[in-house]
Amino acid sequence: MDALLLAADRIEDAAEDAETAEAYLADPARWVDDKLGEYLWSRQVDIATSVRDQRLTAVQSCHGTGKSFVASRLTAWWLDTHPPGEAFVVTTAPTGDQVKAILWAEINKAFAKAEARGTPLPGRINETDWKYDKFLVAFGRKPSDYNPHAFQGIHAKYVLVILDEACGISKQFWTAALAIATGVHCRILAIGNPDDPGSHFAQVCKSDRWNMIKIAARDTPNFTGEEVPDDLADMLVSQAYVLDMAEEFGPESPIYLSKVDAEFPSDASDGVVRLSKLMACTREPVHPYAPDRLVPVELGVDLGAGGDETCIRERRGIAAGREWRNREKDSEKVVDHIVRAIRETGATKVKVDSIGIGWGIVGSLQARRKQGLHTAEVVGVNVSEASTQPEKYARLRSQIWWEVGRKLSEDGGWDLSQLDTTDRDRLVSQLTAPKYDLDASGRIVVEKKEETKKRIGRSPDNADALLLAFYTPSVPKPGIRVVK
Repeated sequence: MDALLLAADRIEDAAEDAETAEAYLADPARWVDDKLGEYLWSRQVDIATSVRDQRLTAVQSCHGTGKSFVASRLTAWWLDTHPPGEAFVVTTAPTGDQVKAILWAEINKAFAKAEARGTPLPGRINETDWKYDKFLVAFGRKPSDYNPHAFQGIHAKYVLVILDEACGISKQFWTAALAIATGVHCRILAIGNPDDPGSHFAQVCKSDRWNMIKIAARDTPNFTGEEVPDDLADMLVSQAYVLDMAEEFGPESPIYLSKVDAEFPSDASDGVVRLSKLMACTREPVHPYAPDRLVPVELGVDLGAGGDETCIRERRGIAAGREWRNREKDSEKVVDHIVRAIRETGATKVKVDSIGIGWGIVGSLQARRKQGLHTAEVVGVNVSEASTQPEKYARLRSQIWWEVGRKLSEDGGWDLSQLDTTDRDRLVSQLTAPKYDLDASGRIVVEKKEETKKRIGRSPDNADALLLAFYTPSVPKPGIRVVK
């Protein structure tokens, strides 16, 4: 009799376990709550539901919505709710830090939290791999860690592919993802900020084949009033952040449109530097540059006037480097800053905006060189003077913005990928701000800096300094004076 009761209890327990497993498979939010003691807000639930029901999901999101968080929880949910050995998760992102320090850091947190709560997840995990017994069931890699064909060896009934920071992932890896997610039970989740209108992600978000979920700052709990736990509200995009972005970049800037409004910015028809081309220069190169591509080391200096900053910008061959900024009014102290930057970088040439106080700065740098305080060649560049190609450009400023800013962006002639996010966003916003027109002779005329400043509410000093750093003047030419 006791044996019969025990058998009945086991059958009942097995039925309850099966019912619970089926419920968790049908309700990812409940799984997150029960297993991890965490909460998904409404749009995160929308993402989870789409992954459950739709083969292809694209999330076009502003900054600070918890998109990588929900992707990590869906990774754990996927492996926990599907039969062992029949499920596989592949994640990728443009850089190693984005794979390891963002998405897989969250996956590891989920694994540890489940274990601490007494609801452990199957298998074992390390920084970017998840194994069940001896078999790999999930991994995270950046594109340079493998080639797209490496995806071809993945075979499972239930495959989930997560493309994190999707704007930075090239089309070939999207094709590879589709190749391993062919079954009816397979899923692809692409998530990212819509910051590159020329990316494949931008095309995906317009496709009827993908279930597209858009999340702007105004859609999040700190704006809508949706009730969420306090610790979650603290992690989501805040109204203070939106105000900061408006002040720093302006509501019409591409950075604001992407990071706040969750909109893909468009290439302005009258913009000098096209955003879609510029964003391609922000992607990390697959292979390290040869040493000869990281020389020369040169500096560009845009001098502050009328309260603007003095910006010093470094270039190392193809790569944009460090910046130094100050609002110093004493010209000799400005020279001190430039000399320190020359020494710190080992720059062989420094090109200085010579309008206004610029010639005095050039003279002081010349004197410092004669004193042996630095060894850089000093080039004064007066951008208001005539172009070296007067039949094509009215002024040297137009020539520099077109031949350096536009041409290097179009040709992939510079690399902005090594800059930190704040610096890169500032540069992208400033580089894409100036507009151009044609004069009566058909020459290119880039608007004056004062006009750009009036229109966007800030001066593109950092961009001007970068252009000078990459500018290669011919000597002798109008508008250029070389001081040795």
